[in-house]
Amino acid sequence: MAKAAHQHTARTKAPRISDEACERAAALFRAAGDIQRLRVIELLGHGECCVTELAEASGQKLSTLSQQLRVLRAERIVKHRRDGKHIYYSLADDHVRELVDAALRHAAEGEH
Repeated sequence: MAKAAHQHTARTKAPRISDEACERAAALFRAAGDIQRLRVIELLGHGECCVTELAEASGQKLSTLSQQLRVLRAERIVKHRRDGKHIYYSLADDHVRELVDAALRHAAEGEH
């Protein structure tokens, strides 16, 4: 008995994502994939914070936090502004907040 060739319905082609966009997304996931950086992103999802507030809230030393923020800035996940002697950080845009919120909600589903 001969096997019938597998038939499937052709899917509508989705627009092709550029290699550059895929690489950028992968870099974003790598940067956000560190637990301490993820905590910083989550904190900033609630609003702008100065570095001292972030250090206290995240439990990190200023030097460690500075390194974490440098990585997040390099990947355009966070942005900063200076006000006198203080530097304030915030998320670069709502996409980052939405992405992290979705990931954390998804992870919490397994806790029930």
